[in-house]
Amino acid sequence: MADHSTSRRNFLRPFARAAGGTRVEQVFPDQADLTAAQFPENDLTLSGGLAPYTGPWSPELAAHLLRRVTFGAKKAQIDQLTALGSAEAAVDFVLTLPAAVPAPPVNNYNNPDFTDPEVPAGATWINAVYNVDAEGLRIESWRGWWLDRMINSEANIQEKMTLFWHNHFATRTDAAFWARITYQYNKTLRQNALGNFKDFVKAVTLDPDMLVFLNGFLNDVSAPDENYARELQELFTVGKDGPATYTEDDVVAAARVLTGWRINFLTATSYFEPSGHDTGSKAFSSFYNNTVIQGSINGAQELDDLLNMIFEKEEVAKFICRKIYRFFLYYKIDATVETDVIEPLAQIFRDNNYEIKPVMAALLQSEHFFDAYNKGCFIKTPLDLIVGVLRNFNLDIPGSTPYDEFLMRLYLNYGSADLQLLPGDPPNVAGWQAFRQSPSYYRVWINGATMRNRNVITDVLCFYYIGTDNDQLAIDHIAFAQQFAHPEDPNLLIEDTLRILHPMPISAAKKLLLKSILLSGQANDFYWTAAWYAYLANPADQMLYQAVWFRLASMHKYMMNMAEYQLV
Repeated sequence: MADHSTSRRNFLRPFARAAGGTRVEQVFPDQADLTAAQFPENDLTLSGGLAPYTGPWSPELAAHLLRRVTFGAKKAQIDQLTALGSAEAAVDFVLTLPAAVPAPPVNNYNNPDFTDPEVPAGATWINAVYNVDAEGLRIESWRGWWLDRMINSEANIQEKMTLFWHNHFATRTDAAFWARITYQYNKTLRQNALGNFKDFVKAVTLDPDMLVFLNGFLNDVSAPDENYARELQELFTVGKDGPATYTEDDVVAAARVLTGWRINFLTATSYFEPSGHDTGSKAFSSFYNNTVIQGSINGAQELDDLLNMIFEKEEVAKFICRKIYRFFLYYKIDATVETDVIEPLAQIFRDNNYEIKPVMAALLQSEHFFDAYNKGCFIKTPLDLIVGVLRNFNLDIPGSTPYDEFLMRLYLNYGSADLQLLPGDPPNVAGWQAFRQSPSYYRVWINGATMRNRNVITDVLCFYYIGTDNDQLAIDHIAFAQQFAHPEDPNLLIEDTLRILHPMPISAAKKLLLKSILLSGQANDFYWTAAWYAYLANPADQMLYQAVWFRLASMHKYMMNMAEYQLV
């Protein structure tokens, strides 16, 4: 069972109060004593296990599911999942990935200072020959392409699952500095995201990007390189959570099995070179039941034998299920969660021959997942913050030209980097600290600088814009309100907005504060209703427009400055 202390949800408050950014104090009443909301008793489902949730299905539960499987809830997608009528149907929907392969990134980076000599503007570069002068721009083109997929993803888990595996099988773009294999590796992660994990590990092992990142292509019988052999066991499959684990001799033996794999740098593919392979027998420890892999010149067969041996260990399933749990649900795994969630998930994993999708289905459909205490229980990643605000407010990336759009995506990606997460570049082979480093975990995302910058990003989108005069990325507050059934009713408008922006209930006192912003401090709800209808009657009148726009912008800004907005 997760730690439900108030400190878990309230620790952000000092940062939120101290954060910079433009304030709109004249519309904010005194807020000296705003207590945290209590979850309604009927919102709790405290079974703690994997029993499927069969209770009432609601927009709030649909929004919770979307926050965890995408990078932010959109009203249209909340409505889409709500209409399905049950958690089972909604989970099945988000786990159904599109069959079509997404169109690849293209040359959108030609500019007055550089023209790619190999790739025409608008054409894809994914099969282009290596060009040292172009590779940095191609990498940023790929990074922006992936960001755009996160922003515009449909109501399915594909991009969030791809990020999960990118963190698990971590590589960095600066290791090879070769956009072609960076894109191919991301494609490998995406295509295997809900597939067979054993096949996935084999594909990663032989992927050129991983062969470069962990020196696998240099692993030779004359000088075995242990990097990948170690991480294959420690980070990718077995882990070190159990009472017994592999030995250093097992690392050496696995490295010998993996000798001889090379990269064709013309075709960006991997191949086996028998002359570089250790043909001797490889003996493993008692941890692996003293298995001996017979030496041969068949590197593919020895790799299969190695993976068969590793996947005989039950700890593989538990290790991966713990990582899935920490990424999609909550970081703390106590004895109850281990017994009631992790162990049965691991059994499902093994019973399904290491297929990933049944594990995700069991977890996401469970009462445990929809338990009220597991909503709003961890801090948004930088991508959940930056991509999330765009998804919450239905924003698209503007661009007068392909290069302007390229630059906008670049700004957003490096805004995420300032918050400690740059897609494509985890800090090391173990991935980002927030998903693994005990006891801080998600708290790693927050310090005085990052909290200030988080608020600055949302403040700017509320009252100004990111970009240029010609290409403005900014929240259209009125269009956002107009998507709701009754934007003229301040109470319903606040509830509808909170459903999208906040993962958990807030107190009645905070709701009154938000309403006072819409009412500009007046007591009667009609003060907002009259302003809204007056604007609708004459939307070209700038005074009426500003009267509505400013109050909405002030309320949205305040909602996103609240600690709850930093949670998911």
